Amino acid sequence: MRTLAGQVIIITGASSGIGEATARRLVRGGARVGLSARRADRLEALARELDPAGTKVLAVAGDITNAADREKLVAATRGKFGRIDGLVNNAGYGTRGPVEMVPVELIRKNFETNLFSLIALTQLVLPHLRERGNGCIVNIGSVAGKIARPLSSIYDSTKHALEAITDGLRGELKPFGVRVTLIRPGFILTEFVDAADAASTGIIENAGPYAPYLGGFRVSYDKLRRIAGTPDDIARLVERALTADNPAPRYSGPFHAKVFLFLKWLLPDRALEFMVRLRK
Repeated sequence: MRTLAGQVIIITGASSGIGEATARRLVRGGARVGLSARRADRLEALARELDPAGTKVLAVAGDITNAADREKLVAATRGKFGRIDGLVNNAGYGTRGPVEMVPVELIRKNFETNLFSLIALTQLVLPHLRERGNGCIVNIGSVAGKIARPLSSIYDSTKHALEAITDGLRGELKPFGVRVTLIRPGFILTEFVDAADAASTGIIENAGPYAPYLGGFRVSYDKLRRIAGTPDDIARLVERALTADNPAPRYSGPFHAKVFLFLKWLLPDRALEFMVRLRK
């Protein structure tokens, strides 16, 4: 078992939700962190709260889809702390709506944030980890990456692709001592759903023949709130992955996420499709 003390970890999407909870947990464990998010005010407030002296937390506001911002994040973290030991790829958002109605440019935008920018940032960090023969990449996926849902196909497909990238990367980096793992959150009480609604407003308002089903989709989400976990449930899994000598390929949480994934393994496809199908 490794310790967080002294580790230097970059966390993206750190101004709220899982990213913020992860920052709090890792700093409490003694890690030094480079935090990234677009909302500079919230990011800097978090950094001041966690580290008033400014020695353990670095806030680097920026857009993960911007190449210059990614390079700035890596360079600033190395410049302040001297090295990088890990990367938590958490930044992402959801696009909601029927595939037929979602403009291709919005699909590309969702993939750019959730997958391509994640890969690009990982490419910047990896040489530092590989050359030292040590380090850990933690990708925040989703149960949705394994169980795709109607009206959430775009977001779910970004997380499905992340499963493959993570698995392939794990094998590529094992000879260099770099560990790679995936976290699969279930339904977590964050700003994610509201942000997905905001990003998909035009689609939802012009859903055409799919409009009658959108209400049922929202009802399903409201029911999930009864079993939802907290951001710290996932932050604990991130900490577990970063401190494990040989982390599991995947971690899932909270408990309902493990149940859903077990049902995915157990049930035939038609039965699972019946469970997640659209209903008026």
